[in-house]
Amino acid sequence: MKIIIINGPNLNLLGKREPEIYGSATFEDYFKQLQISFKEVELSYFQSNIEGELINKLHEVGFSYDGIILNAAAYTHTSVGLGDAIKSIDTPVVEVHISNIHAREAFRQHSYISPNASGVLFGFGLKGYDLAVHSFL
Repeated sequence: MKIIIINGPNLNLLGKREPEIYGSATFEDYFKQLQISFKEVELSYFQSNIEGELINKLHEVGFSYDGIILNAAAYTHTSVGLGDAIKSIDTPVVEVHISNIHAREAFRQHSYISPNASGVLFGFGLKGYDLAVHSFL
């Protein structure tokens, strides 16, 4: 089984950015733990701060992978293009957010991703990615 995790803007700063919300672990360290926990899964990881690169990656893997875990970060609330890209591909997408987006600012409570995702996880910290992998198994 092939699953890719795609992270959006500012998630390259995990471990440094707002640790009270996002924790103190880097995503790269966490990803290594995921690979150990899910040896039976071919996990890959992509991160970009650029919306078009995220869309291109969805197009690239959206017909050949078994699952996509997407944390579009701030683009969740602004990108019709990402929502349309998900609607256009065959691979199921699970939307993940580290924080509880419904406990934050009002603008973060709307998602252009959710209507096209097969599931949504938020508020579980990095553990949400584990849960998303389990959802595909």
